[in-house]
Amino acid sequence: MGRMAAVETQKRLRILVNGVVQGVGFRPFVYRLAKEAGLGGFIRNTPSGVCIEIQGEDPERLNSFRVALHDNAPPLARISSVESAEIPPVENRDFSIVASESDGSIQTMVSPDFSICDDCRRELLDRTDRRYGYPFINCTNCGPRYTIIERIPYDRPGTSMKHFQMCGDCRAEYDEPMNRRFHAQPNACPVCGPSLSFLDHSGKKADCREPLEHALGMIRQGMIIAVKGIGGYHLAVNACDERAVSRLRERKKRDEKPFALMARDMLSVERYCHVHENERHALLSPEAPIVLLKKKDELLPASIAPGNDRLGFMLPYSPLHVLMMEYGPEVLVMTSANRSDEPVMIDDDEAVACLGGIADGYLMHDRPIYLRCDDSVTMHMHGKLRQIRRARGYAPAPVPLASGGSQVMGTGAEIKNTVCVLKGSEGILSQHIGDLKNYEAYSHFLKVGNHLRNIFQVVPELLVCDMHPSYLSTRWAQEQKELPLLQVQHHHAHLASCMAENRSQEPCIGVLLDGTGYGTDGTIWGGEIMIGNASEACRFAWFEPVPLPGGDAAVAEPWKVAAGYLYHSLGYIPDLPFLKDKAPEGIAQILEKGINSPFTSSCGRFFDAIAGITGLRTAVTYEGQAAVELMHSAGSLEGKPYSRDLIPLGSNRWMLAVSPLVQDVVNDLLSGEDVASISRNVHVTLVEMLTDIVGKAAEMSGLRSVVLSGGVFQNNLLFEGLASRLEDKAFTVLSHEHVPCNDGGISLGQAVIGREYLKGTYKGVT
Repeated sequence: MGRMAAVETQKRLRILVNGVVQGVGFRPFVYRLAKEAGLGGFIRNTPSGVCIEIQGEDPERLNSFRVALHDNAPPLARISSVESAEIPPVENRDFSIVASESDGSIQTMVSPDFSICDDCRRELLDRTDRRYGYPFINCTNCGPRYTIIERIPYDRPGTSMKHFQMCGDCRAEYDEPMNRRFHAQPNACPVCGPSLSFLDHSGKKADCREPLEHALGMIRQGMIIAVKGIGGYHLAVNACDERAVSRLRERKKRDEKPFALMARDMLSVERYCHVHENERHALLSPEAPIVLLKKKDELLPASIAPGNDRLGFMLPYSPLHVLMMEYGPEVLVMTSANRSDEPVMIDDDEAVACLGGIADGYLMHDRPIYLRCDDSVTMHMHGKLRQIRRARGYAPAPVPLASGGSQVMGTGAEIKNTVCVLKGSEGILSQHIGDLKNYEAYSHFLKVGNHLRNIFQVVPELLVCDMHPSYLSTRWAQEQKELPLLQVQHHHAHLASCMAENRSQEPCIGVLLDGTGYGTDGTIWGGEIMIGNASEACRFAWFEPVPLPGGDAAVAEPWKVAAGYLYHSLGYIPDLPFLKDKAPEGIAQILEKGINSPFTSSCGRFFDAIAGITGLRTAVTYEGQAAVELMHSAGSLEGKPYSRDLIPLGSNRWMLAVSPLVQDVVNDLLSGEDVASISRNVHVTLVEMLTDIVGKAAEMSGLRSVVLSGGVFQNNLLFEGLASRLEDKAFTVLSHEHVPCNDGGISLGQAVIGREYLKGTYKGVT
């Protein structure tokens, strides 16, 4: 009777916590919290999140417990919701962690892969620790997650660590709730866990006792080593060795695209680059992305990032990287191990087969990578760190949305492809997949899409893809006959993506600038001003359409794009220096007859044209190279605006004329102006012209919120200049921070538009 009376005076709560709460030390945190408060109950991982039942006599303690769940959560936890309900008390004085449930609809999020934590780093370099020098050290606060998960709940049998049986010491840590490694699924040590090996250039196991030491010795000698990391292989060389860097470029057939760098520590980074406080925070964060930093001087070989005033630096984020940087060169080139346009390699046999002739050796390990994941790339612009390539450290962390709705899947674009599924009030965006131009990238697209749907148990009611008929992502979506399909306009998806990230649903003015997007009229768009939201959009204005001689093939040869702009703007192609050794007569005939010369309103092609006309870049070796080098040549917005004109087309439609601007560029060039001055003037003119057209859109619509989206806004001069001008004019500027402004964000916009379609509110682009 006494026991029953004691139970009746107690209160019991069932609390469901959702978000990134599995594999991040959340259960031991709750266990310690309950023990310290003297509360009973249990915690358990479930497919719907983390379920807690907590019981005690003191309502204040229960309330404090509930508040602490959110306010004092572990650093890697990302809580999206906490729901609680009172339930009948039971006889339960102790608090325990019980086994995970595996049935039911999965609601919880999967953690990204995170950088080695300070505690593990100390143990790694502590000669007295049993994991001293062990390149696979981890705990609940760090280590691989997304790339080793096959299914959830996140328990060891559902990961690529399932083949490694823990030794007694590791098992004791794993089972002890007060231990930092409690239920750390990749937990291991030199006795029971993964190990390193080294293969020579032919793929044969090398005769060496210390694989890491052997690899570092070869790097010091200027050799190229393929290194297996968390999300795939890197190719590593000594960044201070000009000949080694040049050899890597030659072997990889990567002529000029910048290489990523890994530095030993922040002091090393600051030796070569200026570092803003936000950039420092990002480099040292658990996400540990590549950050594009302003160079100080040419202290490193110019061949690392030719024609670029930034270097892409990251700090060692895996224990193997820490050991490499501790005992190897201060700075390494660490570029993804892949062939052009293909995804990063993860399979050991594939690496040896495909990197033959590139790598002089292979530093690998026997922990399988289930899902490939590139390094994330970020850049600090206009006061915030912004995603250029969202992958390791960030994916698949959810993007919070303004509201919930149907489950929908967006299949992304062709270049910088990602896929996205919507579940509840969150958008789950995949890692960067790449350019769907070959079988390997397309296979990666298929695997990522299936994996994302499976681990989050998403059953889409609708597939959404781009309108472009040749995109492989579109073709795949069209083949899925069991699901309804919606094709949406590329720039409408850009608009919806940025609005979704900013949790904005009311109509906005959208400035949407990129290289290519299939228009509703069958032409190539890319310099668009739209008014609308995810339900519908009006094409209010666009860049003057210009013929593109040779079509898409001209993108690789800016001199041809330049010829098209000159012919259109002047009526002929003048004899300018950039045409030396070219054949402008043939291009003129093609343009005159309109043969294979589709019209484009692309802002990206406009930048290519200016780079070509000035002779800065007549051919490119990677996407966006001409625009990047044109931006770097300007350096600032301290220029004078060229002629510009907004041409009314009737029915509240406008055209942004570029012909007067091109004519002014030619005149400046003929009068001896240098490329830097012309580039500054062009950038200033675009800022002024875009500000003017936004003003026209605001007059017509009464709207004061402006979306800036599309890959052109990776141009920090244009982005910061336009955002600042608009803010000065009291506009609210919505831009990307957590989702790329380029085509890597398209899938989110597609999916959000798809929800409007299912609600019956979608009207498309007019």
